[in-house]
Amino acid sequence: GAPRTRAELAKSTGLARSTIAARVDELMRIGLITPVADGVSTGGRPPSQFALNPTAKVVVAADLGASHATVAVTDLTGTVIAERTDVIDIADGPDVVLSWLVEGATGLLRDVGRDIRTVAAIGIGVPGPVEHSTGKPANPPIMPGWDHVDIPGWIQEHIPVPVLVDNDVNIMALGERALAWPSVGNLMFVKVATGIGAGLISDGHLQRGAQGVAGDIGHVGVARGGDIPCTCGNRGCLEALASGPAIARALRAQGVAAHTGTDVVDLVKRGNIEAIQAVRQAGRDIGEVLTTCVSLMNPSVIAIGGSMARVGEHLIAGIREVVYTRSTPLATEHLAIVQSATAEKAGVLGASMLAVEYALSRDALAVGLANL
Repeated sequence: GAPRTRAELAKSTGLARSTIAARVDELMRIGLITPVADGVSTGGRPPSQFALNPTAKVVVAADLGASHATVAVTDLTGTVIAERTDVIDIADGPDVVLSWLVEGATGLLRDVGRDIRTVAAIGIGVPGPVEHSTGKPANPPIMPGWDHVDIPGWIQEHIPVPVLVDNDVNIMALGERALAWPSVGNLMFVKVATGIGAGLISDGHLQRGAQGVAGDIGHVGVARGGDIPCTCGNRGCLEALASGPAIARALRAQGVAAHTGTDVVDLVKRGNIEAIQAVRQAGRDIGEVLTTCVSLMNPSVIAIGGSMARVGEHLIAGIREVVYTRSTPLATEHLAIVQSATAEKAGVLGASMLAVEYALSRDALAVGLANL
């Protein structure tokens, strides 16, 4: 936020000026805030203004996808200092993937001249349901070998700092809102890729639900799904019908050479009619589920992201066709259904925000002050 004087901080927090003065002194001692300028004088000596020192600490942010991953070092505002993106396979399991993450993070820290002791926290997004309180994936359909793996504990054996883990779509929702829609309080971020999921922001707050699986729309049954088997063990799920691999499978059944979601994107960009029609139908299927979400949440924005969003308007047109037709006029009067404005940046920024939010929390600051 903007620089504040001690008096302004006391007014906005309701704390006594003596308490504010003590807290300011403590935070200055650990370098988290710094005097930046004098405030406006009302007579006498101008009061000092203080602001967050964004470079006092860094955080590590990691966005782990099914086939690609990015790890970054950011400052306390989420500004990327250094990052690395590689092709991975989440199905290789936690030892392989988390070793990549640790190696990448320590390498980036070394490159930018930062010691591990300057890392305030690590934020990680993974492509499956996560029990947020423990950071453990819970029966993730596209993450074989990851069920109930203690990701924070694994990482902390190598980098001994607090580790926060969340579903990748949740962190993308945080990043999308921060970068593209900061004034919007009610937003859905829908990721369409190897899987399908949604991050839900209501009244400015991320909604995880009781166990952290809110927004898992990929495993909602849809009418056209029939008996199509899904990786979760059920049949007829949205993900089994409208994800990248599912669209590719439908095209192969028509004699079109498509084996992955990337193949589908390439076909659409080359103007293949069958691929365009298949993507449009996938959009309609996604729209069927989102119609219910619109009635329940009444968002102002639905941002469509993930690798399949690269097909452009064809997917979004199918979604709009169903949502705008089947939802009530009041719910859609000001509803924007748009392609994500943040592309691949949302995940890393959201993971950074997850880590920074913890690092600046009362509990984390209390630990830092106790260790002075």
